[in-house]
Amino acid sequence: MGADTANGTWVRRSVLADQVYTEILARLMDGKLESGDPLSIDGTARDLGVSPTPVREALARLEATGMVVRAALRGYRVAPMLSHAELLDLMEARLLIEPRNAELACLHANEAFLSELEYSIEDLRQAPNGPHFSDYRSYWEADERFHRLIAEQTGNRFLLGAYNSLGGHVHRFRLFGGTGVRDARSAIEEHGLVVAAMRRGNAAEAEAAMTAHLCGVRDRSAREYESDRRTAREAD
Repeated sequence: MGADTANGTWVRRSVLADQVYTEILARLMDGKLESGDPLSIDGTARDLGVSPTPVREALARLEATGMVVRAALRGYRVAPMLSHAELLDLMEARLLIEPRNAELACLHANEAFLSELEYSIEDLRQAPNGPHFSDYRSYWEADERFHRLIAEQTGNRFLLGAYNSLGGHVHRFRLFGGTGVRDARSAIEEHGLVVAAMRRGNAAEAEAAMTAHLCGVRDRSAREYESDRRTAREAD
């Protein structure tokens, strides 16, 4: 087999694995797969019309984010939803990792990187953000891209790995709480402050802006959670 043929096969396989990952992620996010549901590699492969290999690769990626879990001799299952206390723990972990990411990314910033961040913010402005994943998927993708670009720009593969391990838990928590995205305006403004600091080449300011953003996300989520609890009690 020639090099071009081998490379073409690898590219097709990589694209297929990404497509399978995206489809399983969508099913997790929109509630078609619920906490504790089994995830059969062979069954999912038949359902999607693919071989087991890209399904196995996709589930391994999702396991790394904590969105699915694997037990010996039992295969994969959908991970339990985060409790509110666990969500706060997740935000604490993000506060340890992402401000440092912003500081390092600022030190390594170039025009291409800054432009990509600004494109992601513009995509956030244009994206719908209703209560269902199908409503806010493009918003979620743009938001995730913003944070991932920063993690990648650190040049530190261990920090990138730590960021990737956090996965999409915040958005999945919002979805299963029926909240969707309520803080789009605030989040977009906060993203803009991070980029503005990077444009000025001020790494300390970029770190502080990311800290403020994540604290804002955490605090708004807490308020939404308490509001939803009060509404549920009043309905009873």
